[in-house]
Amino acid sequence: MKIKSSDNIPGPKAMRVINTMKKHAYDSTFVYSLVVSHGHNCIIEDIDGNKYLDFTSNIGACPLGYSHPDIIETLERYSSNGTYKIAGQDFYCQEHADLAENISTILPSGFKTFFINSGAEAVENAIKIAYKKMGPLPGISCTGAFHGRTLGALSFTFSRPVQKHNFPELTSKRIKFCTNDNDPELDATEKILKENKVAFILTELIQGEGGYNIASKKFISNLRKFATKYGVPLILDEVQSGIGHTGKWWAFEHYGIKPDIMSTAKALQIGATAFSKKFDPGQRSVLSSTWGGGNRIDMAVGSKVIQVIKRDRLLENATKMGHILKGGLMEMVGKKGVTDVRGLGLMVGVEFDSTIRRDKKLVELFKQGLMTLGAGQKSMRIIPPLIITKEQIHEGLDIMHKVLMRT
Repeated sequence: MKIKSSDNIPGPKAMRVINTMKKHAYDSTFVYSLVVSHGHNCIIEDIDGNKYLDFTSNIGACPLGYSHPDIIETLERYSSNGTYKIAGQDFYCQEHADLAENISTILPSGFKTFFINSGAEAVENAIKIAYKKMGPLPGISCTGAFHGRTLGALSFTFSRPVQKHNFPELTSKRIKFCTNDNDPELDATEKILKENKVAFILTELIQGEGGYNIASKKFISNLRKFATKYGVPLILDEVQSGIGHTGKWWAFEHYGIKPDIMSTAKALQIGATAFSKKFDPGQRSVLSSTWGGGNRIDMAVGSKVIQVIKRDRLLENATKMGHILKGGLMEMVGKKGVTDVRGLGLMVGVEFDSTIRRDKKLVELFKQGLMTLGAGQKSMRIIPPLIITKEQIHEGLDIMHKVLMRT
């Protein structure tokens, strides 16, 4: 494999697209001047012909990389189907049933699912399910959390002020996201539960937007213990970490616990709220979505993703490749402003000494043909497709050593 980039980035075709966007669309969270054309395996090509090794998998949404033969075959089957999108909570379709059945094979026993459009909606419906059971009480969430940008999910997001300023919020009680088993605030949740009635506890296992911070095992164990003791549902947000990126289907499997309710999306191609049957609202129309269960192509691809991960043993690959990736990055800690490397499987965060340095390195890596993304205040997130090879890992590491180890 050979990546190809140029000093002339962005190219002329890309600049036309970027200028059109800046003129007619909201300038949102674009990282660098990549205008995607197509991709193959772990390579993305822009519209000027520059090729990039993708260490982002589009924030985990492309776990099988690009142009995977099984996915292409699935898409071809729908190329002449004019009913590829239906009102999926009003009408049934085979793809809805297939995805529900497929995801049930990797969920905790006794769980049911509700499909929606996105990760934020998955979180919204997770907290609705908890409210339905517990009442409209405060929820507990963590510092550094990111659960989405819709107003309900945003109430429990706490990663960057710009995401929340001047927006109304549901009532939340905040706890520290503890990454160390010796953190003095490990028991803070129980203090809240002793004094307050709450509707749920909501947390990620690996904070995505918050900086790829990894929860301590004791912290998560305590949350599970306190939730059970005080009869409060534990909601785990696996929108980014779910479907194999940590080397297991779900990040919570690394902690030896199970949630009561959970959210996932990205790698699944659509959003999903999964919940223990004891939290089933038991009443029609409590949960609904015009297109949830109705994006037939996305649901068919989601089923195929699960099947391919099983067939090709990609959880094992994520573990092995993640070990190589993390080991190569650890060699840079303490040098040229790299202060920490952390991660599980193929979800790895690199911490820098400043936001300025991190942002500069993101662009430099891109211009050398490697795609990465920022997270948190000073972190770089790396989340390659699950199909990545040892050769591709080493190629990416070579670029990172070259770029990160220079001033």
